[in-house]
Amino acid sequence: MNDLLPFLPGQLDQVFDGITYFMPEIYLSVLFLVVLVTDLLFDKTSGWLCRIIACAGLALVIFKDLEQFRLLLTGPHFFFDQMLLLHQTSLVFKLVIDALSILLLLYFEWDDDLNSHPRGLSDLYSISIAAIFAMHLMTMSVNLLSVYLSVEMVSIASYLMVAYRAGGLSSEAGLKYVLFGAASSAIMLYGISLLYGFGGSLDLFGGNLLPGLMRVNPIAVSFALILFLAGIGFKLSFVPMHFWVPDIYQGAPAPVSAFLSTVTKIAAFGLLINFLTPFIYFPKFPMVFDFSLFLSIIGILTMIVGNFAATLQNNIKRMLAYSSIGHTGFALMALVTFTAQGKSALTFYLIAYALANTGAWMLASYFANTAKAENISDLKGLGFKYPVAGVCFVILLISLTGLPVTAGFYGKFLAFSSVYAAYQQNHNIGLLLLMITGAVTTVVSLFYYISIPLNLFLRKTERTTGFASSNPFLLLSVAIISLLIVFLGLFPDILVK
Repeated sequence: MNDLLPFLPGQLDQVFDGITYFMPEIYLSVLFLVVLVTDLLFDKTSGWLCRIIACAGLALVIFKDLEQFRLLLTGPHFFFDQMLLLHQTSLVFKLVIDALSILLLLYFEWDDDLNSHPRGLSDLYSISIAAIFAMHLMTMSVNLLSVYLSVEMVSIASYLMVAYRAGGLSSEAGLKYVLFGAASSAIMLYGISLLYGFGGSLDLFGGNLLPGLMRVNPIAVSFALILFLAGIGFKLSFVPMHFWVPDIYQGAPAPVSAFLSTVTKIAAFGLLINFLTPFIYFPKFPMVFDFSLFLSIIGILTMIVGNFAATLQNNIKRMLAYSSIGHTGFALMALVTFTAQGKSALTFYLIAYALANTGAWMLASYFANTAKAENISDLKGLGFKYPVAGVCFVILLISLTGLPVTAGFYGKFLAFSSVYAAYQQNHNIGLLLLMITGAVTTVVSLFYYISIPLNLFLRKTERTTGFASSNPFLLLSVAIISLLIVFLGLFPDILVK
């Protein structure tokens, strides 16, 4: 103990210096405790109060996020002994996560299936805040220890959210998610242990990790890196770590599935960027393990499997689940360029996808609430009975397909442009195959996305009873999202500089 005393003042100074860059996360920690205590004090009647506190608190966190842009005027900042790194991309991802999370927290109460839970939703709000805190850490983690801890925090919160509505498919989905998640975490931890054993350090941007890996057999290093990427792949749901997605998204409440397929995926991409950056720019390391080739193959397979499997689905949730897998492959296409243009394209694409996907899940809840329509074939003729919802569904699906004049179109245009620019420089055959696969699977996606408008407006039904009253707040939110999707498609320069 006496030997450690001389080092304590320096360590404490590092902690206090890092607090400035950790303010949004401190606010999230306080918000989690406030929501939790509110639930304990008011019990079952606290749902509406926890909801207001959580949303208001997240709005304050967004304000603290915006304040951090001035901290980046002098460049990125390492803090907490180089465990975390605050940089432009991580801050933008945190802002998107927080803003979208407010909408998702509001969405929880608008889903009749989830809102019918006898215990209420107050616990779910505190779990969600904890997950958002962990996602903040994911976007900033640059040490293998902080990477693993942040991923596990998100995983534990996700398990609880999936199984929150006990009974039926939700319990089954929760159990499957825990089993698959535990296996992927073990695989990832094994990869981390190998990387630590080979490099003698956990620090991605400093220490001896990368130089140490350069001195080890490339096959052994490749094996360790693949194991680590498999753990991240579970969160991103790229092939072959995608097998859990359809069952879990179908069994979980729709708002939880929307949560997993949007903000969690954005955080995972932020983590992947942090992990790849030192390896890509370290001299000669690409000769040890070619991340571009590996991720190109994964992206191609993910786009093919996700989009072609979606064409076979009748259940709306399962279709959106496979669609989410396909979009992961497309996002990887922008990432694999490893350029500033590709990173900008990835950011815009994820924002456009997250907005449209959230709106699509909201409409899945809307039609399930009002017409008990859980399958695509159940939507026959409902576009005329619910015209606003039907038109919004068409706009959102057009954006997810990538057609003009929506944000999804511009997102895909930016992704293709970044890949083509990178291909012109190095003529990498993997990039060419990515562009071809992206174009083909975009056409394939038309077949399953267009099936919903086809049933809504072009097919008739004899059904005249069994309709419930609609939720005006849910419909209003979807309408705003649809207008925002069109607005960003017409004026994308607001987000892309």
